[in-house]
Amino acid sequence: MSLFSDSELTRNDFLGGRVRLLQPRSGYRAGVDPVLLAAVVPATRGHTVLELGCGAGAAILCLMARVSGLQAVGVELQASYAGLARRNAAENNAPLEMVEADLNDLPAALKQRQFDHVIANPPYYRTGAHSPAEDAGRSIALGEQTPLERWFDCAAKRLAPRGYLHMIQKANRLPDMLVACEGRLGSVEVLPLAARTGRKAELVILRARKGGRADFQLRAPVILHDGNRHERDGESYNQQISDVLRKGSSLPGFSGQ
Repeated sequence: MSLFSDSELTRNDFLGGRVRLLQPRSGYRAGVDPVLLAAVVPATRGHTVLELGCGAGAAILCLMARVSGLQAVGVELQASYAGLARRNAAENNAPLEMVEADLNDLPAALKQRQFDHVIANPPYYRTGAHSPAEDAGRSIALGEQTPLERWFDCAAKRLAPRGYLHMIQKANRLPDMLVACEGRLGSVEVLPLAARTGRKAELVILRARKGGRADFQLRAPVILHDGNRHERDGESYNQQISDVLRKGSSLPGFSGQ
């Protein structure tokens, strides 16, 4: 797959301009999901972080902007997006190490390493559960090709003892996520994300710990928007979410936050 030309890209600001991200005009484009994912990770200076399926780098670069001094690695299957992530890292002066690889077949050198944190935003839809996108990169990003269980298997193997996995997914995939944790990760917590008060959660962020033994915890939902319905043009994020998206604030909701 060829790399993107400049005419195929747009430049978008994240975290109020602290991260500037080149993204394809017609391919997969990051929204708020990877920013919210980055905002829940309890990383501190000196920690090691691995992102599986990092795309153009939205989540890992937002995390690196929020927490300085991280040692970060991104893994991306698609050559065009891996190249774009390298370019975005350079343009943001972020020391991100990029690895172009399938998570089912990681390089031997990476298999020898362990990380304090693994983050992932896997494809949301099971194979055949949605109409494939015309753009091949977007289709791969949204439609599951590697079973969700394999993402957990890869994450668990790469985590250091007591390390954390954070994953954002559609709420209807939560049963699959919980099953995938069995025998691999413990101390599972789930943070639902609901658009408005009284609405069902469409997304969840799962936290799990390698070697964790704490009971399962379902956290109170995080509400993204003010009001019970959209009543005006423009954004309606509440102040907490606006601070996450514009100022790089952390997103509380899990234990210890």
